[in-house]
Amino acid sequence: MSLSDPISDMLNRIRNASEAGLKTTDIGHSMMKGAIAVILKKEGYVRDISVEGIGREKTLRVVLKYDANRKPTIRGLRRVSKPGLRRYVGFDQIPLVLGGMGVSIISTPAGIMTDSEARQKRVGGELLCQIW
Repeated sequence: MSLSDPISDMLNRIRNASEAGLKTTDIGHSMMKGAIAVILKKEGYVRDISVEGIGREKTLRVVLKYDANRKPTIRGLRRVSKPGLRRYVGFDQIPLVLGGMGVSIISTPAGIMTDSEARQKRVGGELLCQIW
C-alpha cells in the first residue's frame, strides 16, 4: 500500500501509540523516517529506535518514552510541510516551537536536522514537522 504522506503517517503512529500508552510502535522504514527517528531519540522524545527485517521488509521500531507519572514525553506533534503545500524557510526564518521548548525538524541540503543545528550551520530548507 502506498501512502501519500509517509511522514505524517509516522507522526500519527507515534502520537496514537503514546496516547494509548503502548511501549513500542512499528513503522515502515525509509531513510527519511530513520533520520527523523534518530533526531527524536537524540532530543530525548523516544527511548530507543531499531531497524528490523531486511530489504523491502524493513521495519522501524520506536520504543516510546514516558515520565514518572506514565505521561508521554511527546506532548504534541505537528506536520508543517505537506505534499500539497510545501513550506520552505531560510535559517533566519525558522520558527521557535513553544519559545524554544520544542524542536522543529528541517530537511536541508546538508541533511535532516533540528532547528538549532540549522541556525548554527546557517542553512534553511523544508520545515517538516514540530515536536514538543
